[in-house]
Amino acid sequence: MKFFHFSGALTAVVWAASFAAAESEPSTIDEVQERGYLNCGVSPGLPGFSAPDSNGVWQGFDVALCRAVAAAVLEDPMAVEFVPTDGETRFSALNSGMIDLLARNTTWTFSRDVGLGLTFTGVSYYDGQGFMVQRELGVSSATELDGLSICITTGTTTELNLDDYFRVNGMSYEPVPIETNAEAQQQYTAGVCDVFTTDISGLAATRASFADPGEHVILPEVISKEPLSPVVRHGDDVWADLVRWTLFALVSAEELGVTSANIDELRSGSDNPEINRLLGSSGDLGEMFGLDNDWAFRAISASGNYGEIFASTIGEQTPIGLARGLNAQWTQGGLLYSPPFR
Repeated sequence: MKFFHFSGALTAVVWAASFAAAESEPSTIDEVQERGYLNCGVSPGLPGFSAPDSNGVWQGFDVALCRAVAAAVLEDPMAVEFVPTDGETRFSALNSGMIDLLARNTTWTFSRDVGLGLTFTGVSYYDGQGFMVQRELGVSSATELDGLSICITTGTTTELNLDDYFRVNGMSYEPVPIETNAEAQQQYTAGVCDVFTTDISGLAATRASFADPGEHVILPEVISKEPLSPVVRHGDDVWADLVRWTLFALVSAEELGVTSANIDELRSGSDNPEINRLLGSSGDLGEMFGLDNDWAFRAISASGNYGEIFASTIGEQTPIGLARGLNAQWTQGGLLYSPPFR
């Protein structure tokens, strides 16, 4: 096997050629700006994450990220066309160009990242797969699910995780395939399946929609790692960077104490140089996307920082009732961590 050594000059030429090739490709940012709105793929009717309210306006944790990106690129957080996608259609919708960004409960895995031609732009929510049963079933642990029927969403990582868990624990189950969360809710409440399994955040969202949430129990076992991430197509690094750093802007804003209440004041200047770079009062970070330096200011202003979005959509004071847990800032014992804005 031969190994080739590139000199510094030759390396620079290679990188310049790669950059020129990338520049010749259509830019998603330009396409979105020309169209005038962002096409954002979301889950169809998952309370707390993405669902239209009584006025038909989409609300939720994932919706807020779509609005932050639209605010950064279009200066209008409402300039979003929400496209409902399910487990089977979400990746084809993205790769076909039907949507510019997939912002729904999608787990970052090796095969999806490498094999499907997708770019995962950062973890927006650290999750794990669990199980929900009706309280009257008398089950208190996933180890007691042997032989029961389980509603499982097709085209998701939960199918493989379920097989692995039951095989390792020497148990069997009867699968009840479903395509959407709405179908799962219908089948589960009708008694077609004894158990519903998906990400714990999805179980909490589903339970909150029931007439009597207290009659349904989310079992304590977490059987997988489910890092949920916004997704874009391979091949447009600037667009991927914009989505990635918009998410990081929301995370950094919380860490730095930038909130919807003080962002206008901090925008005029702060003693913290990173806040100044984040909000555009110093530096020229926005120019690297071809945007102005207020892009992150607009993104944060759309719905608040990460913590504000979490609290208002899925947090403990909402019907969803999720604790921050792993989704707390790294300074508070969680995993949220943004690279520096410099």
